[in-house]
Amino acid sequence: MDADELLVLVAGGDQKAFEELYGLVSGPVFGLVRRVVRDPAQTEEVAQEVLLELWRSAARFDPGRGSALSWILTLAHRRAVDRVRSARAATEREQREGLRAHHPAFDQVAEEVEAGLEREWVRRCLDRLTALQRQSVTLAYYDGYTYREVAERLSLPLGTVKTRMRDGLTRLRECLGGVA
Repeated sequence: MDADELLVLVAGGDQKAFEELYGLVSGPVFGLVRRVVRDPAQTEEVAQEVLLELWRSAARFDPGRGSALSWILTLAHRRAVDRVRSARAATEREQREGLRAHHPAFDQVAEEVEAGLEREWVRRCLDRLTALQRQSVTLAYYDGYTYREVAERLSLPLGTVKTRMRDGLTRLRECLGGVA
């Protein structure tokens, strides 16, 4: 028997005819679904759904509109496309939700305000140093000079610069509350 005759018998509830039809069309159904879905596990699920739908809806087949095989493959193609669209929509939903749920690890405005306050705090503490201490600390920490270069720029002995730096840093630490 061919697929058209078998499908008419399946529509009447003939299980033996369905077994025969299953053997005849399961390969082409699986191949078509595999080309559309591409994922092996999803392919097996969709092919199984199509063949189950074939059993349930065989009575809807109209031999006057085409062959049984083309009707079955149309069912398979539609179901495979639906699965691909559903998977794509789920992925897009997850991505949108992930973007919506993403909160930055910090509040940029708060970070900028805090950094500004810290800069102002350090500036006030630097103003409490003597002019020589402030000059030495500024050259070393803000301008990046070594102790030796600071001594050369200020025309002072290296030991004097080191003492000024140590005293200046001690006063800064005290002013900043031991944070520095």
